[in-house]
Amino acid sequence: MALWPLKRRGVAASALALTAALTLAACGSDSGGSGTTSATASAADDSGAKLVKPGKLTTCTNVPYEPFQFNDDSGKVVGFDVDIVDLVAEKLGVEQEIVDIDFAVIKSGAAMATNKCDLAAAGMTITEERQKNITFSDPYFDATQALLAKKGTGAKSLDDVKSMGLKLGAQASTTGLDYVKSQGFDPTEYADSPKELLALQAGQADVIVQDLPVVLTWLKKPEIAEKFEMIASLDTGEQYGLGMKKDADPVLVKTVNEVLAAAKEDGRYEEIFMKWFGKKPGELG
Repeated sequence: MALWPLKRRGVAASALALTAALTLAACGSDSGGSGTTSATASAADDSGAKLVKPGKLTTCTNVPYEPFQFNDDSGKVVGFDVDIVDLVAEKLGVEQEIVDIDFAVIKSGAAMATNKCDLAAAGMTITEERQKNITFSDPYFDATQALLAKKGTGAKSLDDVKSMGLKLGAQASTTGLDYVKSQGFDPTEYADSPKELLALQAGQADVIVQDLPVVLTWLKKPEIAEKFEMIASLDTGEQYGLGMKKDADPVLVKTVNEVLAAAKEDGRYEEIFMKWFGKKPGELG
């Protein structure tokens, strides 16, 4: 983003961050994750970066959030974010290990604060509120929001949604939710993007707000494109960042930012972008 204001996904309350951090510290592991790490574990890899598990760059994410992270037919987690973090892991000389946990725990900073992971890659927008508990990388993706509706509603904007009395849905803990609330809406909240889409398909919502790349990916599926359409793009000026703990290891932060800059310079970033979005950076929408 040009940052909004300084926003796949919400502003965390400090109480949530504290509660989540205490919960993770007590449990020490997450049943939904692909790996288990101690809340006090720390090891330096050959590059000098301090990692929670030796030989691994542990990444917290929330699946599915296609095309940023989702399970392929074999069950492997793949996506744009996964490929971006693989570049960092390669630079560090380690392998990426993915932990799938609730997004609220990620965006609060608790997942990184308790050493559940080294960094978070979850289509996460940089916001002032999140920066209180998270060290973000330089922005790696310019994002915006979109409205998806059943064909034939006649709505073309948020103003139309309001004036026509249409039922609006949004994903909980997201910047899309924050944005429509700031515009005077009180949408029905859904726990994740698949539940949000199911609500639209079931008629529980007439319109939903979601990150533009996610909406465009949904519309590539014939069964969705047949019945639904994007009625508006909302230019919220968001940017995604890779999240690390507050006051993160400077070697890790420096490496992440150097890898992002180098990938944009040498063409690897554009190659990954084209792979997952079918367009060059700046051409979405």
